[in-house]
Amino acid sequence: MTRRHLWLIALLILLLAAALRFYNLGAQSFWNDEGNSYVQATRSFAEIAANAARDIHPPGYYWLLAIWRVLVGETEFALRALSAFASVISVALAYVVGRRLSGQLAGLTAALLTAINTFGLYYAQETRMYALLALWGAAGFWALICFCERPTWRRALILGVINAAGLWTQYAYPFLMLAQGVVTLLWLVQLMRTEVKGLRTENTLLSSDNAIPDIKTTLTQQRFSLSPQSSVLSPYHFILSPFLLYVAANLLTIALYAPWLPTAIQQITTWPNTGDQTPILEALGISLRWLTFGLTAGDLPLAIPLILVLFGLTVRRRESIWRLALPAAWALIPLAIFLVAGLYRPDNVKVIIASQIGLALMIGRGVQVLWSFEVPRRRVITRIAAGAALMWIVGTGINVLPPLYSDPAYQRPDYRGITRLISEQARAGDAIILDAPNQAEVFRYYFRGDLPVYPLPPGLGGDDAETRAAVEAVLADAERVYVVFWGETERDPQRVVETTLDANAFELGDTWYGDVRLARYVTAAPLPIERESGAQFGDQITLESYALNAETFQRGDALQIQFTWQTAAPLTTRYKVFVQILDQTGVLVAQRDSEPGGGLAITSTWTPDQPVTDNHALLIDLPPGAYTLIAGLYSTEAPYARLPVADGDHVILTTITVE
Repeated sequence: MTRRHLWLIALLILLLAAALRFYNLGAQSFWNDEGNSYVQATRSFAEIAANAARDIHPPGYYWLLAIWRVLVGETEFALRALSAFASVISVALAYVVGRRLSGQLAGLTAALLTAINTFGLYYAQETRMYALLALWGAAGFWALICFCERPTWRRALILGVINAAGLWTQYAYPFLMLAQGVVTLLWLVQLMRTEVKGLRTENTLLSSDNAIPDIKTTLTQQRFSLSPQSSVLSPYHFILSPFLLYVAANLLTIALYAPWLPTAIQQITTWPNTGDQTPILEALGISLRWLTFGLTAGDLPLAIPLILVLFGLTVRRRESIWRLALPAAWALIPLAIFLVAGLYRPDNVKVIIASQIGLALMIGRGVQVLWSFEVPRRRVITRIAAGAALMWIVGTGINVLPPLYSDPAYQRPDYRGITRLISEQARAGDAIILDAPNQAEVFRYYFRGDLPVYPLPPGLGGDDAETRAAVEAVLADAERVYVVFWGETERDPQRVVETTLDANAFELGDTWYGDVRLARYVTAAPLPIERESGAQFGDQITLESYALNAETFQRGDALQIQFTWQTAAPLTTRYKVFVQILDQTGVLVAQRDSEPGGGLAITSTWTPDQPVTDNHALLIDLPPGAYTLIAGLYSTEAPYARLPVADGDHVILTTITVE
């Protein structure tokens, strides 16, 4: 295959990478963290730094995004394009590094695996710093290769500047610098061994009485100029200059990062560890699948990629050990630190995204080794094995691509849809609560209405009494409240916002938008219609009574109903309450299903003989007429059977009229 054909293949891989990264780039809504990136990009450089000092990310990416925003605009597509471009360049660097280390086939394989990996693709379509982290990681190792091949001041300068850019981008970049240090150590050891072999020959000549006079004189002059007190030439001189250059490169990195270093140390040492308790072997398996195939990989087997990795660790004749070790250090050292430090949880794997390229290089090298097997008689077999393994890995990677674009599990929360619904339904006097408050940035990106927005809990949370008072104040001033729930387990772990709303208001319903929930509440009205019931559901649950705010409504009003339940014995099954409105022909026209207490008073937690208050509400969006209001209970587990009551599976509560 000619050089032109190889470059054409590399170009096609780059075009594929760009197509995958820019496809539907602006189709999804921004999510919470992207909203934060947008707001940061609207600030001055000084304001960006001040806000980043309170976060777990340095300001470098935000500074770059602020410049980018001025140049290209602030649509979802425009702001995400920075990450997309950075990721495409990373694919190009994967090819360049692979070709330089192991050969053309290794470079093309690494570039292709990087291009189709859904882990890298996901963050290439996100307005965050992780695609840029991968880019600086790849650029840093490329600069290190150039430096090791010919250590000069200029190349040391490039390495130092790139590493400084990586540190300003993400606090996980030191993992990659540590991997660089290991590779550099191996390079220096190999350099010293090479010089030792050469100097042994020279020193033998110097000590020989039969040495040629001109050669002996020349070597003596070199030795004296280098080490006048030494009787033999020292190999340490020959690695001193490269070592000092490498030290200078790192000192330059530290100097460029020095203004932020105290803040970085403060944030890293005080920020809560967000890792979970996943067993380390399970975490290793998930991480390797993500690095090999992507976050849509599921439980795909890793045997074939790992076999190629093992072949890639084979030392070929006259090959530098540091070249062999570089992709392994790139891929495995950050991964090992990540796991041993207890940082693993699925949301955190993105901080080692640069390791994906290192692992692709290891696999690419394995393909190259098999393809160019040194025993000619076995080369046909090894080439067939290399081709089959590569086709399986690439085919698998392509097969897991579609879910990234279509599976709801991999879609970002739809804040665009949330704000659209609120804008369509909200009326004067309504209010909006954002729980937790760090949703405010992305919400404000989309919401252009004039309703009051309350990010709660106030501040960083922690003061439950203050939070409860703030929610009650909102309910005192608003007729209806829209609540966006996300991340409350961290900012509102006692669920104070939700419990206060459920105790003082009636939930009209909720809708999930990814992992974000939009709930609608109506403030509590008097409940003058009170009725005893005594309806027995199954063998244990009794509807003691219920109360209504009215039986006659105007279209757009909210029906509010409060149940009082009781159980005669502990319950092991969780049940949902359904409240339904039927028209005169018995057709369902409106309903609300929820576990009691808005999901906070689940039936398996009920105490026998203790009443449980349960509020529900239904929006009356019906034409004039008479309707039947019914209620019942059903299991939350398949087959979702309703509990029997009297001779049926529901109780008729009353007839309501819509005027």
